[in-house]
Amino acid sequence: MRYYWRTPARISRTNAAWGYTGGSRMPVDIREDDEAYRITAAVPGLKADDVEIQVLEDVVTLRVKTEAEDEERPAYLLREIREGNMERSFRLPAPIDPAGAEATVEDGMLHLLLPKAEVVRPKMITVKSK
Repeated sequence: MRYYWRTPARISRTNAAWGYTGGSRMPVDIREDDEAYRITAAVPGLKADDVEIQVLEDVVTLRVKTEAEDEERPAYLLREIREGNMERSFRLPAPIDPAGAEATVEDGMLHLLLPKAEVVRPKMITVKSK
């Protein structure tokens, strides 16, 4: 499995002063069973409208949009909670069926169920005796 992480378009001087720690990276867990992939991502404080999911063949992209603060920016000592857009992409080991995908946001966690395409699901073959 491959995953891609796009760095922020801009890193503020505050992050640069303290060192960019990756605190804005969206933590993700990916599990696989015979029928589907299950992705869980931490999206604290976001609603379902703030999350966008795109599937292209075997690549899944998660995009989140956070609200920008007021025009007047306070001085931070450390800033790891990012504002603006962020995305992560993952190449899954097998093709998926996006038509059967389900996604929910509950208690700051995104739960995504991506069924595997029929061609890659295990098939049972009945053995007959003659």
